[in-house]
This record gives sequence, structure tokens and C-alpha cells, in this order.
Amino acid sequence: MQDWGKEEGIADEELEERVNDAVGRKMAGKAANYGAELMRMAEKSLLLQILDQNWKEHLLQLDHLRQGINLRAYAQRDPLNEYKSEAFTMFEAMLGGVRETVTTVLCHIEFETQAPPEQMFQRDQPEMVEMRSDPALAGDGDAGVAVRRRPTPDQIDPNDPETWGKVQRNSACPCGSGKKYKHCHGKL
Repeated sequence: MQDWGKEEGIADEELEERVNDAVGRKMAGKAANYGAELMRMAEKSLLLQILDQNWKEHLLQLDHLRQGINLRAYAQRDPLNEYKSEAFTMFEAMLGGVRETVTTVLCHIEFETQAPPEQMFQRDQPEMVEMRSDPALAGDGDAGVAVRRRPTPDQIDPNDPETWGKVQRNSACPCGSGKKYKHCHGKL
């Protein structure tokens, strides 16, 4: 990339096209490495966070503009029209800043995954609660802290509901009936 700038006779449009192609290849590589679903979730999350932050700043700038816009009347200009035009210019600048920030952050983002993406989003495994004593509460007798942990498959006995732990309502019933827990052992 650095040698592109040193080339003589290269047009700005061609340089911009090369940069866009390089960014496109880099983003396609990230989507291939991390998975399209994870990249879409990251894009949505980053876009919402950056948009929220920039919108708050934009509203603050509009408030400052509103406080000082009446001085335009001394220059024989309509304050309302001045406010509208400047607010629109500020809004366009905010949108451009959002686009630039989102693109920059997405190009530099790196994910650290410890499990394959399919296993990261599974939530239908039962949990067990284990009581552990808290050293900060020593002297209070039976004081303890509940710590959630998931039982391993060999700890779950299909015939003993006490070994199942906390089963989510929409997950498969651990008894092996094939029904959802809420329609089997989780009925009220």
C-alpha cells in the first residue's frame, strides 16, 4: 500500500478504488474467519453504540447552537432559517463521522474466541447451583454464596430430576421424552 502513493501519474480515483478493494478483501477475510453471523452481530452492536454516542453529541451541539442562534438577528438574518440550515449541516457531518468511525472500528476489530461460534450461543444446557462459603461473611454461621455451574452429561440421571439442575423451559426435557421441559416435567 505504501508504494501506491509513490507511483507517479496515478489518479486519485484509481488510488481510492485500490483502497476500497483492499478493505473489501480484508472484511471478506474476517467474515470467512469468524463467521458471517458473528460479523453481522458485531456490525450491529458497533453501529448502535457509535450512533448512540454521536447522536448524544449531536443533540448537545444543537443545544449550544440554539442558545447562540438569536445573535444572528443582529446581522439581519432570520434565526429560524439559520438554525435549520446549520442543524442540517451538523447532521450530515454527524452521519459522515458515524460512517467513518464504524468503518475504522470494523477494519481494526479482532475477536478472541474460545469456542466455535455454534457452541457460544447455545443456552439450553441445564445449570446446577452449588453453595460455597464466602470468606467475607465468615462468622455468620451458614452464610454462603450461590454459584451456578452446569452439570456434565454423566452427572445427569434421566430418572432423577434432582440431578438435572435448573432446566430452561424451552429446552428438551432431560428425561428423554423428546418433549420440551415446559410440556413434560416443567408443567405447573
